[in-house]
Amino acid sequence: MASMKWNSKSTISFTFVSAALCLLLVLHFTTTCEATLSSRFYDKTCPNAISTIRSSIRSAISRERRMAASLIRLHFHDCFVKGCDASILLDDSSTFTSEKNALPNRNSARGYELIEDAKAKVEKICPGVVSCADVLAVAAREASLAVSGPSWTVKLGRRDSPRAYPDVANTDLPGFTESLDRLISRFGGKGLSARDMVALSGAHTIGQAQCFTFRNRIYSNTSDINASFARSRRSRCPAAVTQGSSNLAPLELVTPNSFDNNYFKNLIQKKGLLQSDQVLFSGGSTDSIVSEYSKNSARFRADFAAAMVRMGDIEPLTGSAGQIRRVCSAVS
Repeated sequence: MASMKWNSKSTISFTFVSAALCLLLVLHFTTTCEATLSSRFYDKTCPNAISTIRSSIRSAISRERRMAASLIRLHFHDCFVKGCDASILLDDSSTFTSEKNALPNRNSARGYELIEDAKAKVEKICPGVVSCADVLAVAAREASLAVSGPSWTVKLGRRDSPRAYPDVANTDLPGFTESLDRLISRFGGKGLSARDMVALSGAHTIGQAQCFTFRNRIYSNTSDINASFARSRRSRCPAAVTQGSSNLAPLELVTPNSFDNNYFKNLIQKKGLLQSDQVLFSGGSTDSIVSEYSKNSARFRADFAAAMVRMGDIEPLTGSAGQIRRVCSAVS
């Protein structure tokens, strides 16, 4: 084998190429890697961002407690559509259609104005620094705390999407009549486990649902619903599809405005309001998780917090990707 000879010029060339390659790798991973998210991302550039968001969100929820559930759901619906990038907050534009009118969000998703208000307050102290995606992520955590729910460390550094994805919203967001296998598959596709799915579903311990989402279930007379529970829910939800479709009912009747584990206790009694809730305890693979959470509130709270962190890691835009919007409803 011929020996390899090195001279000073070869060494310089090799060193230069290696350095250039390393720089490219650093630039690539800074742009795309979830590891660049950090809870201290704004410590120097906007140290009062979190407290400003917290104050704004807590004030809003004190005026309408139901908004806590709405904000957690808004964050979920954002992250499940091309990642946690605030695409759900965009209005229609000349180049794209908003996700707000996608079927899972239309006349259902709420809290847009609260995020816009919190963002405006942050803009006053740190213009052009904090993304709408991060405002929404922090708002979800603050919403949980406002109704006695768990806290978690919110990683920051997301950037905002320059467009909306209504078609993806229609295909990727879980539906209220889906089977357990389908739900597990959907969450798995986002890097979340079946346990994450059950824990996140526990957010339905607060909030309300519209009649059209549970009408078929309460009039079906099937074996997976408590008969007296079904009858009690019919008073606000007529059988006729032309009546009362938007009427609201609490997802969890016992403590509908407090974050606790009664949701899971209800499932064991066949009192899940949505079909997609009850399938979590219907003789399938997640029965044991529901049973565990119904008996162990601390475990549910810990798992919910961990699942929210993992959900917040779904496909973030970081580095030079995306943008920092000044107004959350419009691209910059």
